[in-house]
Amino acid sequence: MLQRLKKTEDVPLEEQVLSVQHGDEETRHHLLSSYQPFIAKCVSNVCKRYIDQEQDDEFSIGLIAFNEAMDTYSKDKGSSFLTFAKLVISRKVIDFIRQQTDHFHSVSLDQVEDDDESQTAEWRISQVSKDEYAKTQDNWYRQIEIQEYNERLKEFKLSFAELADFSPKHVDARQSAQEVARYVYEDEALRQYVLDKKRLPIKQIEPHVSVSKKTIERNRKYILAVFVLLCEDFTYLKEYVQGVS
Repeated sequence: MLQRLKKTEDVPLEEQVLSVQHGDEETRHHLLSSYQPFIAKCVSNVCKRYIDQEQDDEFSIGLIAFNEAMDTYSKDKGSSFLTFAKLVISRKVIDFIRQQTDHFHSVSLDQVEDDDESQTAEWRISQVSKDEYAKTQDNWYRQIEIQEYNERLKEFKLSFAELADFSPKHVDARQSAQEVARYVYEDEALRQYVLDKKRLPIKQIEPHVSVSKKTIERNRKYILAVFVLLCEDFTYLKEYVQGVS
């Protein structure tokens, strides 16, 4: 067994995950055990508190999410497995927290009696709190996606903070750039080239799109930013780029 683990440690993590997807349950259990500190840290970042691996339900949710991430990860998305797993864990834990809150408020609603004005008023206050909490969670979720997106953009020497600066100002120009990004993303060879080289092969792209080489070059940063967005499952962030879905 020790020899087996030593060999496993020499194999890139993404290849180990691929092995899990092909039915290697021993490697699955090994990764679930080895990456518990990583899982706990991800959960702690979401909950904003220390996570007890023995006591907190949120850690169990994180463990399940990590296991799910192993089954659903694809190298074609371009991100590392740990980046992908962190996003999956964050989403699952937030969903769990939201469900717990919804359950609490549904219990409160069941306890309300129509002839008791004080209880009705209390429920109304509770409902407002629930709505505010939902908004807070959505903002929280969006912030996590922004952090992950920004990390991916750094690989292309871009940043989320400058996205507004290099976005085309005119709607038509934005739509054209998005079409170029989508063409690159959907072409397997071009997608892999950009993921490997972190730049656009403009000469190869130009004959297949309706914009000029000069336009592609001018909007290069925006096209790359949209390309990264298409490669990742960022539900909330796609609101920032109209037409990207």
